[in-house]
Amino acid sequence: MRIAISGNTYQHEMLEHIERLLLALAARGVQLVAERAFDSYLRQQLPGLPPMRQCELENGVDAQAIMSIGGDGTFLRTAQAVCSQDIPIMGVNSGHLGYLTTADVKDTALIVEALTGGTYRIEHRSMLELGCDNAQALPPLPYALNEISIVRQETSSMIDVTVDIDGQPLTHFKGDGLLVCTPTGSTAYNLSVGGPIMEPTTRCFALSPISPHALTMRPIVVRDDAVLDITTRSRAPFYQVSLDGQCTVLKSGTSVRIARAPHTTGVIQLQGTNFAHTLRHKLMWGKDNR
Repeated sequence: MRIAISGNTYQHEMLEHIERLLLALAARGVQLVAERAFDSYLRQQLPGLPPMRQCELENGVDAQAIMSIGGDGTFLRTAQAVCSQDIPIMGVNSGHLGYLTTADVKDTALIVEALTGGTYRIEHRSMLELGCDNAQALPPLPYALNEISIVRQETSSMIDVTVDIDGQPLTHFKGDGLLVCTPTGSTAYNLSVGGPIMEPTTRCFALSPISPHALTMRPIVVRDDAVLDITTRSRAPFYQVSLDGQCTVLKSGTSVRIARAPHTTGVIQLQGTNFAHTLRHKLMWGKDNR
């Protein structure tokens, strides 16, 4: 079995656990392929690591699974890089909340047994794709697993946002911006702006206004095969579009198109974990705070 490894370089407190995990996988005969920057970082800190071939995720990975070691940011970056390659990702938390992760980096035996024994399931999560007439203005990987946000750029002035759905006018409003999120991303930025929580495998998207000027503007859920055409105008010459933290700046008046991406992200889930379990343990649902 071949497993690819991605990660961030802020792992100082977890290096001992990462080393134990990688050595345990190698001892079970797993061939390890590591993201180049992450491999270089680990070898500076851990000279006793097993051999790992280096790779660049976006250039193609020959592996049966990818283990993303870090937090949600690392997981989202990994999903963007490999979304067209149909390789499932296991999120291994070495940070704080790690909402998208399914195991803790300290759970060596649990992770090794699941990956080598195949005792896991894969949830296929929908993604968003950003389109624009000016293709050069788009980021290299115009996909998002969580959300695409359209916000004002370096100004306190509101922006004007006009949204058409499947070629028909939907709404026009002024505010700080608009968030379009997947069910996976409904518990992230969307939750903080008052959007709905959605079960992550449902076939829909949410449109959540960010600080709208009109009180009647509320989040709306639409089917995930809908196509959104969004035109944004501002007193400033530019506005900002962010795809899971990957930002690009567009000229005021530029229209973008947001639709379901042709790819999905396969998220590895361990036995016993599910949507309800995650809500209870990561968002503390049902906890008595009295």
